[in-house]
Amino acid sequence: MKAPLDLDQLQTFISIADTGSFTRAAEEVHRTQSAVSMQMRRLEERIGKPLFEKDGRSNKLTEDGDRLLSYARRLIYLNRETLSAFDDNRLEGTIRIGTPDDYADRFLPEIMARFARSNPRVELTVTCEPTPGLVEQIKRGHLDLALVTHNDARGQSEVVRREPLLWVTSANHATHEEEVLPMAFGRPNCIWRRAACDVLDEMHRDYRILFSSFSATVIAAAVLSGLAISVLPECALRPGMRVLGEADGFGLLPDCRIGLMRGQTSRPEIVEALARHIAESLDNISVPMNEEAGSFDFASLAFTKMKRTKPSQIMPGW
Repeated sequence: MKAPLDLDQLQTFISIADTGSFTRAAEEVHRTQSAVSMQMRRLEERIGKPLFEKDGRSNKLTEDGDRLLSYARRLIYLNRETLSAFDDNRLEGTIRIGTPDDYADRFLPEIMARFARSNPRVELTVTCEPTPGLVEQIKRGHLDLALVTHNDARGQSEVVRREPLLWVTSANHATHEEEVLPMAFGRPNCIWRRAACDVLDEMHRDYRILFSSFSATVIAAAVLSGLAISVLPECALRPGMRVLGEADGFGLLPDCRIGLMRGQTSRPEIVEALARHIAESLDNISVPMNEEAGSFDFASLAFTKMKRTKPSQIMPGW
């Protein structure tokens, strides 16, 4: 039986992957560059595959290195979670977090479950509302942390995930072929709505806004029923939706950037612990989809990678 992997080597490996540099990684893990290089040589010997290749002045992961990265993050995370579970000085208290309901639907189950297991004495109070409202609550001191749609005009947030913003329609209707497109959007201050309207105007497509709501459930219902088309980030796709692309006559949309905003709090250690937990989780979470008809696995959201959704791809039905 082979010896287990060295967690220190894996942590250094992750730092190199994140920074793209052995030098910057050495600073992060508080080692000399020669020590970092030796760690990676030993890790490559242990794996039996080359993990890095030169890309100009940076170090790029090989295909095997990219495969190892997701496992390494999971192992480091599990190690941290295990130590927290047995820490007599572990965190306790209450933290107020806010998120739009479309992010809550896809991300919160796994985030909350894993955080609660490693921090059972921390109580989470969750508020669901659109990003503009969450930004105001952060400013007023009503929230400690918010997972928001990043917008440079609304203030600084730490971007922790990027996803394509996609045109979506019902897989069972031809709504997108109507001469005047019926649209379902968030409220007028929704940046996805503004981005979609800008693209439609550039395309000279006639459209009318048939549904306007801050609720992701309402928007999804309008799309699935064939009453309207909309724009959603990849994480918000539902079974029975079809992704539209340039072949369908729809232009490219800007990426959706998901960010973290921190408020003023008397318990910064809890806020930072949850913020780190969310950032690490979102780096691994995606919506896994099986191409077999009728399969859409919500139960295995954690640490699963999926191929990018392609235009004209149909989300399997319920």
